[in-house]
Amino acid sequence: MKRKKLFFVLFVFSFLLSIVSSNAFARSNGQIVYIVPIKKTVEKGSSAFVSRAISTAEENHAAAIIFEIDTPGGAVDAAIEIGKRISETKIKTISYINQDAISAGSFIALNTDEIYMADGSRIGAAGIIDGAGNAAGEKAQSYWLSAMRGAAEKNGRDPIYALAMADKTTSLPKYGSPNGKYLTLTSSQSLEVGYSEGTVNNLEDLMQKLQLDHAEIIKVKESFADKIARFVTSPYIVPLLITAGCLGVLIELFSPGFGLSGLIGISSFLLFFYGHLVSGLAGYETIFLFVIGIVLLILEFFILGGIAGILGGIAIVASLFLASGNIVQMGISILIAIGVSILASIIMVKVLGKKMKFFKKIILSDSTNTESGYVTNPNRTDLIGKAGTTLTALRPAGTVIIGEERIDVVSEGMFIEKNVKVKVVKAEGSRIVVRQENSEIQKEDK
Repeated sequence: MKRKKLFFVLFVFSFLLSIVSSNAFARSNGQIVYIVPIKKTVEKGSSAFVSRAISTAEENHAAAIIFEIDTPGGAVDAAIEIGKRISETKIKTISYINQDAISAGSFIALNTDEIYMADGSRIGAAGIIDGAGNAAGEKAQSYWLSAMRGAAEKNGRDPIYALAMADKTTSLPKYGSPNGKYLTLTSSQSLEVGYSEGTVNNLEDLMQKLQLDHAEIIKVKESFADKIARFVTSPYIVPLLITAGCLGVLIELFSPGFGLSGLIGISSFLLFFYGHLVSGLAGYETIFLFVIGIVLLILEFFILGGIAGILGGIAIVASLFLASGNIVQMGISILIAIGVSILASIIMVKVLGKKMKFFKKIILSDSTNTESGYVTNPNRTDLIGKAGTTLTALRPAGTVIIGEERIDVVSEGMFIEKNVKVKVVKAEGSRIVVRQENSEIQKEDK
């Protein structure tokens, strides 16, 4: 009887669970929508994050991916990678510009199938600039304009507006972009020129417009690893990490034991490679090459010739270049690190080494001079004034005997025969100067 009751309870429970599941599936129509944020500055870490989000949506057969964009722009190469990944997916892609899609953000939005904008949001101002804030070179400009045109044409948008966003010479005065100014479109202007499919109040409003309000919504969030990767792959942080790493390792190599400087140096390089690994820019082979370089540098202290040190330096620099997605940027970062390291070394030796106890421990300040008590040979000042006999002729160097001690000496420049009485007149370390005893008497007679 108890067994029948148990089976009955399990049957009722299973029946109710199936009803709940079927209702939930019916409410979502079996559709899944992924919402992927693209906010703050677009970095290499952003590219890896977006790529992983799209791959997850593809694996789960999502009905659509909505990119919630609010960015002032960022790295062009990262934006190109994001745009390429969006173009490759077969899932419907929608941009929801929540506030700003400026510069790289506008390019990303143009690569999606549809664009919707919040009231008062903006898209445009996509001029490409270098790290110093100046307009990029002619080749880079040409490439970027071609990319902007292609992104607009791919989704049936008039490319003239995309070109005006990236080129000051394309004049569109009607939309506040005379010659010499980049185009930035408001939500209403974007709708007018076909760069927006509609203006919405929020995501819920957008879901209704897309007839996806019954779909299951999955909001993709950046993990802690993604945030670290975004931070450490920033073009402003990379030079700092490399500089800190070089200085830390340099100080540690020339100081006894293992201390804070070594910990800072290793941590800086670990952060650098970790961020680039997470971002998909580096593989484990780059870390292996870097470790080989460090080992070779350490071997240089035990193997003479300098070959190990040179090979180690080449291996380290090569690993940094392999881990970078931008060779020019990495080259600049390494030059900055080398310059700062040299300057810091000079400051440590010339200034801090005299004032701070920490640097006194790693900087050799002792000098092997006579004033400090260091001599290469004993100074025989005790021989001055003593007389002896030459055992050999002095030409002008030779040997004399003083008491029972044989001593190598030199004359004052004249020739002195063997078995002649001499007197020590000067002692400078190992240089003992003698003079023939009767030479002064001979000078007086003359």
